[in-house]
Amino acid sequence: MKQILFLFLIICIAPKSFGQVESNIKFKAIPPLNVIVKPKKELPPPADLPEVEAPKIVTPNILKETNIFNTKPKEDNSFEMGTVKNNFSMIKKNNFEHTIGEVYQSKMTKELSKRLVSEGLKEDDRLLVKIDVNFGEIRTKSKYFVIKYRDFIVVDSDMIKATLNNRQVGGIMELFGDNRQFVINLADGINTFELEAYSKGESGGNTCEFHIFDDQGKEVRSDYWDNWDKGVKGTFVIVKE
Repeated sequence: MKQILFLFLIICIAPKSFGQVESNIKFKAIPPLNVIVKPKKELPPPADLPEVEAPKIVTPNILKETNIFNTKPKEDNSFEMGTVKNNFSMIKKNNFEHTIGEVYQSKMTKELSKRLVSEGLKEDDRLLVKIDVNFGEIRTKSKYFVIKYRDFIVVDSDMIKATLNNRQVGGIMELFGDNRQFVINLADGINTFELEAYSKGESGGNTCEFHIFDDQGKEVRSDYWDNWDKGVKGTFVIVKE
């Protein structure tokens, strides 16, 4: 019986214990912030623009029309007097317009020249004698001298000129393989005799061998020069006693 009564009291008290308890603290609401929302800008309507037509592109027919840029042809007045010729060009001009044959010919000539020099058949132009030579003094009682001369290396059209006391003896003399000769008449006292390399031969400098004989046929001087440049002189002082 007691158990039934206890159960009844619990059933009566339980609903009140789950009820909302009132509080003396009053609820205060937080007012919202005063945020001003900017109105959206309205764009003005686009202006009415006139319609533009795209230009038509016409491809030129280069097979029929060569002047595709419609330029005005220039008048050719190169034959008029007083006209200045315009040499301007965008194309680089070749200043060395030689044929293949000319190039190979020049190269072969240089190679042949080197070979002839190395074999002693040609004088080396780099070793040309360019200074006059003094062959010394000759004393004699002879009335004249006989000078014999020749080209002693390669006969290549070397020529010489002879002068006695600043006067030319004979003409220009060409050198050959065999001896040629001429005569000079000596004045009393000092005589200046000169032999000049009048030219260079085809194979290089001027080369000459000479022999000087008196009026008795006695050889008084013999010598030679090798690879002289054009204009070089050999001088003898001949004293006739």
